[in-house]
Amino acid sequence: MPKIIIFMLFILSPLCVSGQRIDRSQLMEDFQFLASDALAGRAPLTEGSMKARTLIRSRFDALGMTSQYDDFTQFFSFGDNKKIENAANIVGFIPGTVSEKIIVITAHYDHLGVIDGKIYNGADDNASGTAALLAMAAYFSENRPAHSMIFAALDAEEMGLQGAKALVRDFPFPLDQIILNVNMDMVSRSDKNEIFACGTHHYPKLKPMLEEAADDSKVNLKFGHDLPDTGHDDWTSASDHAPFHAKGIPFVYFGVEDHPDYHRDTDTFDKVNQDFYFQVVQLIINSVLKMDEGII
Repeated sequence: MPKIIIFMLFILSPLCVSGQRIDRSQLMEDFQFLASDALAGRAPLTEGSMKARTLIRSRFDALGMTSQYDDFTQFFSFGDNKKIENAANIVGFIPGTVSEKIIVITAHYDHLGVIDGKIYNGADDNASGTAALLAMAAYFSENRPAHSMIFAALDAEEMGLQGAKALVRDFPFPLDQIILNVNMDMVSRSDKNEIFACGTHHYPKLKPMLEEAADDSKVNLKFGHDLPDTGHDDWTSASDHAPFHAKGIPFVYFGVEDHPDYHRDTDTFDKVNQDFYFQVVQLIINSVLKMDEGII
């Protein structure tokens, strides 16, 4: 493909990200289902977890995605005294048009399940990120990226980032093929209309691309929560991007600050600002487009 055509595709690609290209109704339907009582909080190995797996696998299959794992499923086990067996990451693959280098998109689909008879639905944490991952998989299936992309819905994040650790430990390609991890964990609620992109302190070359992606967004993109020695305020190791960062792989972690319903049974779909969430998903897709272009 001539370089000028590739360049023009990169210039025009952000213009394709619109409400007409992201199916808002499907996004919200997926989000509401994942956060529903029918899935009972999606704790690993529960019936609700199996329903979430089925949704994600069926969507990847319907999109024509492939996988390096049988039936899109990477099984893994963890734990010593109380071993958990057959937890599962659901992993889909889209080949790049220009490069075999890989951008890994992650979001954990598990949550806390049922505690003392109460369902911890985990709407923001992290049905929001999982539904966004499905929307992104749909977008990039139709609008092939320059780099190859792996979309990984990860299990057992709430039990110590176990799914991410398993994926990095048993990654289907050499790790040096990964140029970026984009992780989404809690992306649907903010009274301040803001979403954080954590990681640019460690990987500053990514910041200008993210700033450009946010130019026309209705959501305020903020940077921070990644300074060493700031304790709980440092999100560098707070979610599934951490095992990638530990291997020196650049990451951007999209997330909102904690809210009163964090890790409570009140983290439910009805608390979500749907307009904010939809704009966040558009912003994240724009950000991935810019980084897919800019890293080349």
